[in-house]
Amino acid sequence: MGMTIAEKVLAAHSGKSKVESGQYVWCNVDGTAILGHGLLLKRLEALGVERLFNPDLIYAVEDHMAPPPTVEVANAMSSLRKLVSKYGITNFFEYGRHGILHELFPHHGYVSPGDLIVSTDSHSTSYGCFNVASTPVNEELIYVLVTGKIWLRVPETIRFDIEGNLPGADGFVVGKDVLLRIAGEFGTDVALYKSIEFSGPAVHRMSMASRFTMSNMSVELGAKFGIFPCDDVTMEFLENKMKRPPNPTAPDTDAKYEAIYKMDVSDMPPYIAKPHDPGNSVPITDVESEKIRVDQAYIGSCTNARMEDFRMAARILKGRKVAPGTRLIATPASQDIWHQCLEEGIWDIFSKADALITSSTCGACPGMHMGVIGDGEVCISSTNRNFQGRMGSPTSFVYLANPAVVAASAVTGYITDPRAFL
Repeated sequence: MGMTIAEKVLAAHSGKSKVESGQYVWCNVDGTAILGHGLLLKRLEALGVERLFNPDLIYAVEDHMAPPPTVEVANAMSSLRKLVSKYGITNFFEYGRHGILHELFPHHGYVSPGDLIVSTDSHSTSYGCFNVASTPVNEELIYVLVTGKIWLRVPETIRFDIEGNLPGADGFVVGKDVLLRIAGEFGTDVALYKSIEFSGPAVHRMSMASRFTMSNMSVELGAKFGIFPCDDVTMEFLENKMKRPPNPTAPDTDAKYEAIYKMDVSDMPPYIAKPHDPGNSVPITDVESEKIRVDQAYIGSCTNARMEDFRMAARILKGRKVAPGTRLIATPASQDIWHQCLEEGIWDIFSKADALITSSTCGACPGMHMGVIGDGEVCISSTNRNFQGRMGSPTSFVYLANPAVVAASAVTGYITDPRAFL
């Protein structure tokens, strides 16, 4: 019996010729990351840690609350800088200079096909779009920092064969909609501690931005990994960026899957996840007639704040205004995206539409700052989670959608199908 992509990656990183699902293995990692956690330095010092396994493979980022909204957060950022200095971490990305962790990793060359990446943020499944096995860690982080190793149970693998022609950015239907549809039809526990392989003809026609969103939100399906094949789209994106030679990994023809699901995305409408669960997802045509009033519209986060996203939104906003009583916040995933939006005139379109453009930060997505919503308010958001209280008040309501839906809803003041603007 052959191996799946995840099994091949874990075999390669554990020094074994073959592994099987259910087996426990020690693996060497290709990289990890730390965020602005105020206690991490104290924990390392309390354990007497004098050095980390490889400072060049550890990446430190300030992104969740950048710039700090409170003294407590500022002190945590200060602690991170001391940690970086003490342990000689060279890859340190301060706010204002770079952006959100998951956007930075591929653009600065820290992932290559076939890698194993473990990182401290829950959406570290993001790098699966680059044919990487990537997963979040929590309490294991200190061990990883010191040894460069992780102990894992080899997950079972499920496969989604995605067929047909996705309308794409030109039709305002992208990877976000496919993932929300999967969550709605198969449930948010369909991949609990499993590896997902996304395959099929529609996958190879997807943009890298769409793939990124789907891998990013694989964790919302419970997944350990959310992996795409390596193809020309992958290699074109990573060209001249990679710091390690690529090792493109494909499943064996006789690989064993726990389940294979098929989905045709031809003529698919945009999807929207209603409160308070990404799995509470339906076609936007099911809710548009309700004219659900929107207080805040938000385009940002590691999930959907890339050039494809802002270009889609700008097509809708051009020559229009945000509706009275609604506010629109735009938060790019990186400073590079901020500058590109400036150069392409996108920020001019947003500002003339009365949107607020912020610096690159996680900010509003986890309800920390720069977009927190109040009691009873409704937010339509391009982020990844709409759990109760996720973006602010526990009595608020968050709807998840792609950026075109967010922009269209900002213009009308209620949840709107963006295809009306085509």
